[in-house]
Amino acid sequence: MRSITSDKSKLIRIIKKAGVIAAWLLLWQLAALAVGSSFLFPSPLTVLRRLGELCVTKEFALDCLGSLGRISLGCFSGIVFGSLLGAATAFSKPLYDFFSPLLTVIKTTPVASFIILLLVWVKRSGVPVVIAFLMVVPVMWSNVSAAVADTDRLLLEAAKVFRLSRFQKLRHVYIPCALPSFAAGCKTSIGFSWKAGIAAEVLSTPRNSVGSELYIAKINLEYADLFAWTAAVILMSFLVEKALVLLLEKLLLRRVRGGEVKK
Repeated sequence: MRSITSDKSKLIRIIKKAGVIAAWLLLWQLAALAVGSSFLFPSPLTVLRRLGELCVTKEFALDCLGSLGRISLGCFSGIVFGSLLGAATAFSKPLYDFFSPLLTVIKTTPVASFIILLLVWVKRSGVPVVIAFLMVVPVMWSNVSAAVADTDRLLLEAAKVFRLSRFQKLRHVYIPCALPSFAAGCKTSIGFSWKAGIAAEVLSTPRNSVGSELYIAKINLEYADLFAWTAAVILMSFLVEKALVLLLEKLLLRRVRGGEVKK
């Protein structure tokens, strides 16, 4: 009975999402008809047709893989470093006071300023990696640091009573409590890293990158290409986010099942 109810609710959610997407596509189509020029504002069908033409080319695959590699490297490096820094600053007030101003500066400085500075200091192919890294670190730092600092005091008292070692407290208390905030930070970070990383590619124009293709489309006034490449970026970001969410959900489920087995 529960499985039937769950399947129905999933189907309803899918239908609702499909309806929302269809509504926005209809509005897009109406806006294209109102403009009356596929050159200035291409319709969804025009963009889809152009995206299909690009997908079968070798250059499209190389550009997508190039951007995926650079941005993923920066994003996942930022997730690891930001999480470790967040945990360290949660346990050490001097460390928190030392790094807090720097991370505040990173969060408030415009991305364009970082990109322009990095174009002087770093190779063009490395600019998107560093930008994605910089955008992710403050998000993960704030999420993990707050989660570790807000760990349930009753659990810590219980760990003290049972004389758990530092490693055991980390494994059985801090990590499970921080995982939901860590997962939320990862989800947010992926969107930030893709937006900032593609912007960095547009300005640095490295070889085999989606950002370079966006820049070329803008220079040549090829707006159908501009929309098609943008759709490709959205799709890649969505797929990477979904893959990471599924991985984190499996990790959380495994920890819950592990706790149940131990009981």
